[in-house]
Amino acid sequence: MHSDRSERALSTIGPSGERITLRDLPRPDTVRWVIRRKAELVAAIRGGLLTLEEACELYLLSEEELESWSSSLARHGLPGLRCTKLQYYRKSR
Repeated sequence: MHSDRSERALSTIGPSGERITLRDLPRPDTVRWVIRRKAELVAAIRGGLLTLEEACELYLLSEEELESWSSSLARHGLPGLRCTKLQYYRKSR
């Protein structure tokens, strides 16, 4: 998929309502994905800071994992991104 970086958003609104840029995103070597980091990455993808494919490559995550974060966030808000609640939210579909 070819994309032109000049057409990309320079910033978007993050999960807490603040403006975020690529510089605000988690480091590429992130291993521990807490709720805030997951929500920031989902917001960056939704806001056009980077594509799903770029995020997968940069963070070594699968598309399915990122899509599940996006879906959980949309359905249940920030608490839906909590790993300990994952089974509860999956049952409540």
